[in-house]
Amino acid sequence: MTTNSASFVGDIPTHYDKGLGPNIFVDYAALISEKCCDEPASSVIELAAGTGIVSRVLRDKLPAEASLLVTDLNAPMLEVAKAKFSGDENIQFAVANAMELPFDGPEFDLMVCQFGVMFFPDKIASYREAARVLRPGGRYVFNVWSPMSENPFSQMAHELMQKVFPDDPPGFYKVPFHYGDPATVLGDLSSAGWSNVTHETIKIQKKIQDLEALSRSLVFGNPLIDEINERGGVDPEDVAGEFATALENRFGPDGMTMPLSATMFVCRLG
Repeated sequence: MTTNSASFVGDIPTHYDKGLGPNIFVDYAALISEKCCDEPASSVIELAAGTGIVSRVLRDKLPAEASLLVTDLNAPMLEVAKAKFSGDENIQFAVANAMELPFDGPEFDLMVCQFGVMFFPDKIASYREAARVLRPGGRYVFNVWSPMSENPFSQMAHELMQKVFPDDPPGFYKVPFHYGDPATVLGDLSSAGWSNVTHETIKIQKKIQDLEALSRSLVFGNPLIDEINERGGVDPEDVAGEFATALENRFGPDGMTMPLSATMFVCRLG
């Protein structure tokens, strides 16, 4: 790839939130937040929070007195997230690198990350950082997408890019779906010193809420749009239209339900 797969800037956050949010993220946000809140927590940090899809659910579920620090590598994503909260809510926002967290030692009893770990260049380093800033007995709850074969919308997007750019296909969709083997994740966690880990693969039959918003966000709601623009010669709007046709042919016209699959990990310190 010639672009940064973790660079969600410009107009990307708005498309991401409006298109990908309701179509592929909200159900897993509810599930991971429920898991996070099944035990008491007083100091919570979210990594790679994006546009605050999980953050909003977490803030609603956590006790009012529990602090919530929402972080992401991309400030434009956090700007969208901030708009979902009022000024009197117990929440803070900060730009932070998950592999170099800006804390001197244990400060949190809960860390959460939805669909962010796959983008971390050094995953083992990020797991070590999680252990470093969590208090004894603290939990790190995160999820990752299963492989493309279990999330066919991503496979379709990747294959369409191979069709549109046969000589140099954009590779963005390889990134969020390359880390779907639980054994690989468990091995990395073990290398980082985590030993108390459970995991569960969760499959969903998801009704597409808005076909146009989803198809546009698959192009404009992630760094794929930068890869398309770098190559040139193709109108991204036409690509979005091809996505819409492919999705409707595969999952419609009645029902418009597509399978989603992800694995959630619960890691306890000590």
